[in-house]
Amino acid sequence: MTVPAVAPTGFTPFVPPTLPASTTNQAGAVGGTDFGQLLANGLQQFEGLQDQTSQLAVQAATGDLSAIHDYTITATEAAVVTQLTAAVRNKALEAFQSIMQMPI
Repeated sequence: MTVPAVAPTGFTPFVPPTLPASTTNQAGAVGGTDFGQLLANGLQQFEGLQDQTSQLAVQAATGDLSAIHDYTITATEAAVVTQLTAAVRNKALEAFQSIMQMPI
């Protein structure tokens, strides 16, 4: 079994998505980044972090990783982001269930 070569990358800290400065359109509504787009960007960053963790884990297992602390930091960061994602998901489900139980 061969493992594809992974270019050595240093530690890249996770940058949470940020909202750009919003503007007001002609109707007076606040414009800006769509919530769905913001969520999609966050999930893409989450997936990239998971991929980076997997690559560093392979390097650590094969002995190609010279700085094990890069893997440790990235794995810990991925675990924290996973917990945060699950917490946000749970809160969204709770909010949806609360809305569905409201009388009409």
